Amino acid sequence: MHDAILATIQTYLDGLYEGDTAKLAQAFHPAAHLFCTTGNTLVDVDQQQWYALVNGRPSAKANGQGREHEAILLLDITGPNTALVKVRCAILPRVFTDYLSLVLLDGRWQIISKTYHYEILPA
Repeated sequence: MHDAILATIQTYLDGLYEGDTAKLAQAFHPAAHLFCTTGNTLVDVDQQQWYALVNGRPSAKANGQGREHEAILLLDITGPNTALVKVRCAILPRVFTDYLSLVLLDGRWQIISKTYHYEILPA
């Protein structure tokens, strides 16, 4: 179970780093949403909106950025079909903390929601 969850997370991190929406689609359930607050506003983005954003920006890899900011900070398996993973990743100058809720469906672990926060590194 642990290895399968980590494989999904690695696919997510690789897809994010490379700007590869096909890899991201492997990691996410099609009904997944992404959530963030900016000020007092809730941002709720579905998969298609997010993939359009990913496709519209240069990836960290394309920018020559390394992966030194990536880390899995927490893996909490809460039952046979649910888990929570906290990761840190970056598309500089933004460094993100992501809370990824996963479910086991159709024999594979999939991210069903992402709640994230980001900080902008000083120049």
